Amino acid sequence: MATIASPPVLAGVRHPSSAAPARRRAAAWNAAAVVVIWLTSLFVAELWVSGGGVDAVLAGGPEAVNAAGRLCGLVAANLLLYQVLLMARVPLFERGFGRDGITRMHRLVGFWSFWLMLAHIALLVVGYAAVAQVGLPAQLWQFVWDYPGVLLATAGTALIVLVTVTSLRRARRRLRYESWHLLHLYAYVGVGIAIPHQLWSGADFTASPWATAYWWTLWALAAGAVVAFRLAQPALISRRHNLRVAHVAADGVGGVTVTMSGRGLSRLGARGGQFFVWRFLGGRGWSRGHPFSLAAAPRDDALTISARVVGDGTARLAGLARGTRVLIEGPYGRLTGDARRGGKLLLLGAGAGVAPLVSLLESEDYAPGDAVLVTRDSAAEAALRRPAIEGLVRDRGVRHIALDGPRAASGAPWLPDSHRAWEGADVFRFLAADLDEYDVFVCGPPAWMDAVTGDLRAAGVTRDRIHTESFSI
Repeated sequence: MATIASPPVLAGVRHPSSAAPARRRAAAWNAAAVVVIWLTSLFVAELWVSGGGVDAVLAGGPEAVNAAGRLCGLVAANLLLYQVLLMARVPLFERGFGRDGITRMHRLVGFWSFWLMLAHIALLVVGYAAVAQVGLPAQLWQFVWDYPGVLLATAGTALIVLVTVTSLRRARRRLRYESWHLLHLYAYVGVGIAIPHQLWSGADFTASPWATAYWWTLWALAAGAVVAFRLAQPALISRRHNLRVAHVAADGVGGVTVTMSGRGLSRLGARGGQFFVWRFLGGRGWSRGHPFSLAAAPRDDALTISARVVGDGTARLAGLARGTRVLIEGPYGRLTGDARRGGKLLLLGAGAGVAPLVSLLESEDYAPGDAVLVTRDSAAEAALRRPAIEGLVRDRGVRHIALDGPRAASGAPWLPDSHRAWEGADVFRFLAADLDEYDVFVCGPPAWMDAVTGDLRAAGVTRDRIHTESFSI
């Protein structure tokens, strides 16, 4: 049997023992983010209670309906502003929850705020109509035209409805990413013009100096976060590091790899497995940001990404001219070696999800034979990063298993049809007899990742050893 040479010493390669302090820092960030959310939520509830909300509900009648409508409005306003903060990539939440957690929270908070906002409108129309003894259409008309700021809030509500409807999974599948992204930006405008009416006509917002100070402070923080973290910070970072396109090359059939050069890029603190939001400042579509993972270990003078060409944003990558300026947001994501609890690695990637796993393997420390990379593509010629993977096999002793071909018609849905007779859990036991010594990293389409993680759990892998991240909203 041929022996595998010891891997070369690589600058920046991290040993798994260095992950423990990072996990403690991540736990501290998570605790801080959770505390902030709970404290602000409790403060909002206290505003409603101190404003007589409980007494009104217990008394019954139209005032109980109005009190319930006020509570829905308070919670919806708080959630809408958190929705903006989640979109603004505030470090507290990015580090506290990670991109995967924020993606789930973004959807959950968005839909809850939407339905509570509609309940707020409906309950107040019913309650006020009962008190004034008028019809529901007449009361709604009076709200819109006679109450300060409500006409503006109506326009904001219409924009929020538009964003929510287009965010439904069925609608998302019918829209190009670029179209959906542009529509999604209207959420900022919708929140911005829907919320202010509360300070003009909402008793719970003006009942005390504390209430007024809380809402003005939260709105100012939300607006400031958007300006600071979505506009000012990316511009300053990109200018400081002078990031420009250095090389563009085909990557398999239908893929492209782009390498950017810059100065002092190690100060970004990027890690293998993380991603940035990229804007290439040339030609049409330059203003739309796209999340692409690092496809190679980050260097002090270069960053590399790979993507499958599936839409206008990725198609632009193939035509980028050398020297094109690049605007970045990030780094983001927690699919890094900080999550490791052992010495061995099992990595499973499908399609473009292979790229961050390659950068992770290039960045981490492991013994020859202790890292297994499983890649999944519909066809071998479509695979991304194959030369880099061959280098890892040759120089670092990585075991690579390519599961290419059409999807299985039966059995485990994450396997190709050539393996339809296999149970998914048995595949993992075959790949790693000592499976409990491995950390498992999974990256790919959400449904594929769900199938993989389900079979990992069936094979006995504990949740704290399975590391995933989703890049869709």
